[in-house]
Amino acid sequence: MRFQLPISVLKHRYVPGKWDVIAFVLVFAFFAYLGDTAHRLTGSLAYLEAQPISLNPRYLPGYAAQTALRMLVAMVASLIFTFTYATLAAKSRRAASVLVPLLDILQSVPILGFSITIVFFLSLTPGRVAGAELAAIFLVFTSQAWNMAFSFYHSLRSIPDELDEAARAFHLGPWMRFWKLEVPFAMPALIWNMMMSMSGGWFFVVAAEAISVGHTTVTLPGVGSYIARAIEERSLTAIGWAILAMFIVILIYDQLLFRPLTASADWFRLEQEAGLTPSSSWALTMMRRSRLLAFGRSAFGAVLQVGFNRGPVRRPKLPSGGGPHVSTRWGDAAWYAAVAAVVGLAVWRIGHFVLARVPLAEVGHVVGLGFLTLIRVVVLIALASAVWVPIGVYVGMRPRLASAVQPIAQFLAAFPVNLLFPIVVSGIVAFKLNPNIWLSPLMVLGTQWYILFNVIVGASSLSADLRYAGENLGVRGWLWWRRIALPAVFPFYVTGAITASGGSWNASIVAEVANWGSKHLTAAGLGEYIADATSAGDFPRTVLGIAVMSLFVVVLNRLFWRPLYARAERKFRVS
Repeated sequence: MRFQLPISVLKHRYVPGKWDVIAFVLVFAFFAYLGDTAHRLTGSLAYLEAQPISLNPRYLPGYAAQTALRMLVAMVASLIFTFTYATLAAKSRRAASVLVPLLDILQSVPILGFSITIVFFLSLTPGRVAGAELAAIFLVFTSQAWNMAFSFYHSLRSIPDELDEAARAFHLGPWMRFWKLEVPFAMPALIWNMMMSMSGGWFFVVAAEAISVGHTTVTLPGVGSYIARAIEERSLTAIGWAILAMFIVILIYDQLLFRPLTASADWFRLEQEAGLTPSSSWALTMMRRSRLLAFGRSAFGAVLQVGFNRGPVRRPKLPSGGGPHVSTRWGDAAWYAAVAAVVGLAVWRIGHFVLARVPLAEVGHVVGLGFLTLIRVVVLIALASAVWVPIGVYVGMRPRLASAVQPIAQFLAAFPVNLLFPIVVSGIVAFKLNPNIWLSPLMVLGTQWYILFNVIVGASSLSADLRYAGENLGVRGWLWWRRIALPAVFPFYVTGAITASGGSWNASIVAEVANWGSKHLTAAGLGEYIADATSAGDFPRTVLGIAVMSLFVVVLNRLFWRPLYARAERKFRVS
């Protein structure tokens, strides 16, 4: 007798379901737009320059789509950078001595400082749009990568001892350990910082798509260049359309990328609380149930399986005599001597380049401007911490509230400071206020969210056993904050505060200079000095301003933030 499968089974097996249809439409639309964009990359730069940005709203969907694609490409590049750079810094003591301070410097360099690379990217594809696109993507990358790298580095340094011992007990090799232990452990914090990095890219999108360095001007079609044109023409209507376009693109990113990632982060939590309803996402359900996307998951899984072999059992070697210790000391001495030589050479070349064109007295003046910006950063970070740490703890301990707050906070974090220029400039002029004071809050407008997002992650990872123990013992009020909440979120707060501090220095280039049509307001500070030098194409003064800003950030991190970071690793580590 011949056996036949039921019709219901055949339908389930061969007929595409609704999730397959939705997945096909989304994937087809994405690749169609990707192909169209790739075709435009081969176009002539002269044709692009002959097509000025139009404030007509019907062009805005196309501008928004191009900006969104640049954000996505920069995010992928930032993720690759994070997995390589932060891993090397966390696993190698010698590499960390260079990479961590270098990361401090990179996050302090304003996006206008990186805009000097425009000439380099344009020279890669002379006369073609591809070079300008690479320059814009690179500038967006510089506003995303450092925050993600800091988050991943902190997570790798905070892996609990019992998980590390379990990985060694199972003889996991480096590749398998990375994907089975380190990435899953770091994923909840990394996802929130990816959202923050995406918002940081929006915050600086105007500087990335409408760049003017000396006699070189690059204006790419996008929301950023649309905003720059609206500010130049003082069009409040166009600014309103730009805000609406930003909100829609951020909402699409939230639904198709960050909401599924946040929901899937529940898989990677260190502790699972009974009775807690997991986060849901229709896009994540589509990815799980679509057979079309199952092929992509299988291919990605096959790539990860490459090298998934067990590592050899490593037995600790007992030191015999002083040989290994002497060798290590000599190796460290040689390494640090080489690093000192490279740093000394770089300082000498920068000093020679700057002092050949800038008088020594001006260097002292720039250092003084750095102290003015430092005062603004310190005051604003302190105020932001006092406001957002309690709110972050409250939101993080309520998963449903955190899910609702996420897109709102992401939109507020992405809000470019340039869009507030009409209100700020008009208010300062109307009430005859001091720009040195009232332009300052613009510095922390986008960076304060680093603190909120990281505190939410820390509060959401608070042990349920610890919370229940506090409730049973009647721990409340300030004692609860001092003994339970603040120690739990302290490592995450330090990570967010370091990034917020560096980001505030970076944001000074757009916060200390406000333009609205013919009205031009400035606040004395290092950001204003760098912005003016960059606009004038004065590279020696641009380099001087960037070098002084980097020096301030590195010294501040070494003397203040790094001791706090070490204390967080030592005293408040989960183990």
